[in-house]
Amino acid sequence: MTKKKDSAEKAIRDIRRATRRQYSAEEKIRIVLEGLRGESSIAELCRKEGINQNLYYRWSKEFLEAGKKRLAGDTAREANSDEVKGLRREAAQLKEALAETVLNRRRRIKQKTLAERRRLYYQQKAA
Repeated sequence: MTKKKDSAEKAIRDIRRATRRQYSAEEKIRIVLEGLRGESSIAELCRKEGINQNLYYRWSKEFLEAGKKRLAGDTAREANSDEVKGLRREAAQLKEALAETVLNRRRRIKQKTLAERRRLYYQQKAA
């Protein structure tokens, strides 16, 4: 009996999950703004929209926090294509400069080790 009951409850949960309504950002904003206007109570608004009050308050908090961040200037501005092209060009130049520096350093190390080998060779030959 419990297995049938468990499987039936699982089926019901799966159906509810699959049929759960997804709200767009515009719908969420509309609902939150309607609640902020205060023309009707939050409970009435939530019943009318078919949402839980906790969901309304979560959306309201997110909405107000986003507005607060925007007013504080915390949002990252999207770069335009000219800025992106300039940054890519600068990155390529920096990569080339780094590659040249690395190659020059490797050459110096190689020359230094070659000179040391020659010196050791002639010291052993002289001894």
